[in-house]
Amino acid sequence: MFNAQAFLEEQLPLLRETIRGPAILATSGGVDSTVAAAVVARAVSKDLHCVFVDTGYMRKGEPETIGDLLKGLGVSVHSIDARQEFHAALKGITEPERKRKVIGEKFIRIFERVARDVHAQHLVQGTIAPDWIESGGGLRDTIKSHHNVGGLPADMKLQLVEPLRELYKDEVRKLSRHLELPVSERQPFPGPGLAIRVMGEATPERTEVVREACAIVEEEVDRAVGQGKMERPWQYFAVLLPVKTVGVHGDIRVYGDTIAVRAVQSVDAMSAAYSKIPHDVLERISVRITNQLGNQVNRVVYDITHKPPGTVEWE
Repeated sequence: MFNAQAFLEEQLPLLRETIRGPAILATSGGVDSTVAAAVVARAVSKDLHCVFVDTGYMRKGEPETIGDLLKGLGVSVHSIDARQEFHAALKGITEPERKRKVIGEKFIRIFERVARDVHAQHLVQGTIAPDWIESGGGLRDTIKSHHNVGGLPADMKLQLVEPLRELYKDEVRKLSRHLELPVSERQPFPGPGLAIRVMGEATPERTEVVREACAIVEEEVDRAVGQGKMERPWQYFAVLLPVKTVGVHGDIRVYGDTIAVRAVQSVDAMSAAYSKIPHDVLERISVRITNQLGNQVNRVVYDITHKPPGTVEWE
C-alpha cells in the first residue's frame, strides 16, 4: 500500500543530496510534473526553476492558466514560447515514433538553453513507471517512445532527476492529494500534446481543428458529469484522423475530415476500458463538432477499444 508521507520522508533527503545548486524542472501543468515540482520544491525550493514550454500543441486556454498554477508553488517560473520551433521541427513528419522523438529532442534543447542561463546541471522530470515501461528497453518491447524517455537525445548535457519514476498514476494522485495540490483529479495529457492527436502531419491548421474538438469533448463530458448522467472518465479527448469522407451540408456536397472521440476508465494507465458514454451526450458532442467545425469536419465516430489491444492515445 502506497504511503505518501513515507515516500516524502524517503525522497526529500535524497533530492537534497543529489541536487547541489540550481536545477530546472520540465513542467506542463499536468499531475505528474506538478507533483514533481511540489516534491522537489520542498527539498530545494530556492534553487528550482520550473520551465513551461508552449509548444503550440497545448489544449485550448492551457498556456494562460499554467503560470498561475506554478507560481502557487513558490518557485521560479520560466515560460518559453516555442510554437514556431516545434511547428518547424515537425514539418513533414507523419510517423508516430519519429514524431515523439523529434518532440523529445526539441524539449531537451530548449531545457539546455534555459539551464545555461541559470547555471543548472540537473533536469527534473515527472517521469512515472508507465512512461519507461512502454518506452521499452532490455527485455521490454517498445509500445511507444514517451518523449521524456525514448525521446531523450544521446548527447543530452543535463543530469536527469526523476523522483516519481517508480510510481504509477494512482500513486501520483494519492501523493498530489497529500500535498493538497489543485491538479489531483486532472485528466492526463500527453507530453507531446495535441501533436499525437493529429494523425499524420501536425500542421498548425490541423492542430487547431483537434484543439477545438478536444475542448468540445471536455466541455460536454464535464457537463454530463455535473448533471449526474455519467461517471467522469479517466481520460477523454478527440483525435483528428488522416482520412476524408463525403458528407452534406444543406444541399451542398462536402468532403471533410473525421474526428474520433476517445474516453476511457483506468487506474494506472497500464490498462483501460472504454467509457460507456450515454448516447445523448455523444450526440451533443457530434452535433457541436460538426456545427462548429463544419468547414473541416463532417463525421464523428466513437472509439470503443479497450487497452489492450489499443493504447489510450492513438499515437
